[in-house]
This record gives sequence, C-alpha cells and structure tokens, in this order.
Amino acid sequence: MKKRGLFITFEGPDGSGKTTQIHLLKEWLEAKGHHCVLSREPGGTVISEKIREIILDKEHKEMDPRAEALLYAAARAQHVAQVIEPALTEGTMVICDRFTDSSMAYQAYGRGLGEGVEVINRFATDGLGPDVTFLMRLAPSEGKNRISGRENDRMELEKLDFHERVYEGYKALERDYPDRIIGIDASGTIEAIHQVIVKRMEELL
Repeated sequence: MKKRGLFITFEGPDGSGKTTQIHLLKEWLEAKGHHCVLSREPGGTVISEKIREIILDKEHKEMDPRAEALLYAAARAQHVAQVIEPALTEGTMVICDRFTDSSMAYQAYGRGLGEGVEVINRFATDGLGPDVTFLMRLAPSEGKNRISGRENDRMELEKLDFHERVYEGYKALERDYPDRIIGIDASGTIEAIHQVIVKRMEELL
C-alpha cells in the first residue's frame, strides 16, 4: 500500500502572492524527495478550464450567484475525480491554488449564499478536503493595488465592498478551522512567508 499524498491548498485575495509561495513550496518538497503536482481552481482539467473561462469572462455580467456557485462546484468535481484524488492515491503531494475555502469565501460570504455553498461542495468533492491550507492574509484594497497593472477578470472587477466581504469570510474560516488553516501576513517578505510555510510542512511530514 502506497502512503497517501498530502493535499495542500493556498487561499487568499488576488495579489496576495500565492503563486510565488506555491512554486517555492514545490521546489522545497521536491528537494526533500517528494513528487508534487501543481494545480489551480477553477481549472486543472480540460473540462474544468472550459468552465473557468465561462466563470471569469468579464462579459458575463448577468451571471446569477447560484449559477456561479454551481459552476465552481462542477469544475471542482471534475478536478477532484480526474487529478486530485488519483494523485493523492498514488502518494503524490498535491498543491492547489484555491479549493473549497474559496467558494465559501466568495460565494457563501461574498455573494451571501450561506450554507448551501458548503452542501454543494461537499457533494462535488465527495467529502475530500485539504490536509493543510495556507491563507495569505492581505487587505482587499492592497490586493487590488497589486493587480492594478493587469487585465482583470470578472471576479477581480467586483467592487471593493464585495472583496471585503470575501476577506471577512476567509477570516471566519480561519477561526473555524484553526488546525487546518494557517493564516500568514502576506505583507511580509517572500522568504519570511516561505519559512512559516516550511515550518508547518516539517510538522506535517
């Protein structure tokens, strides 16, 4: 029997530095001899990437919040079935940019959809959850400043008050799941943030 891999997720506002830390963690784990798969949500498979295009297309301003939540869950179901669960079963480390916490923050809190979001995502993932989640804490106004020079997608174009509700949702999740969600000050240096992540990973390994 192969030892099951660890499922590691990164969460936080756009512009919080998730991508940089994901690649640093992958390099660190591989140096320790672990095989890693990097993925993202929504996305990670052909089907899920097509759903991503629909969700994030800034022309789709009329999208209903429930439709949005269900599309995220549909992309996630395919991602779990095709990529995440097979990799974990093979003993591979999976590092994912966003997972169900994003749906809780953006749809349950940001859109005000509440508990229904948790229900549909539990169904979509067949109960799968991360072993550890690194939450990059960054004020929404600062996140918007960091991504101001690039073309924004439909979610990034939402008003600041929406992103503030999302951020409050993330902080609530951190309080609710203190053993899993590790909050990190994203205003720190790249190396300081990486060391916080490494310390937690050493404990898990």
